[in-house]
Amino acid sequence: MYVLMEFKGKQYKAEKGALLKVDRIDAEPGAELDIDSVLLHSGDTVSVGTPYIAGARVQAVVERHGKDRKIIVFKYKPKKDYRRKQGHRQGYSIIKIGDITGV
Repeated sequence: MYVLMEFKGKQYKAEKGALLKVDRIDAEPGAELDIDSVLLHSGDTVSVGTPYIAGARVQAVVERHGKDRKIIVFKYKPKKDYRRKQGHRQGYSIIKIGDITGV
């Protein structure tokens, strides 16, 4: 059994006990989340929302936070002596899916 859910503008496939890597959220590790934007539920039958399934909820717990590997942004224009180098590390949070209810 799994659900497709929307969280912070992105869609994720979630199963009970799964770990998901999402954009960083402002919550301490151990905090509980209640996500009610469930798009699809697949179990014995498949339920599709319009756009969300009414009453369906996914409970999750924040496990930890971190930063991804560094991405180098390099801008360059030939023959103009223009070079700009910039690095970026995207923050993320790992959440653990607990219970899927209301489906």
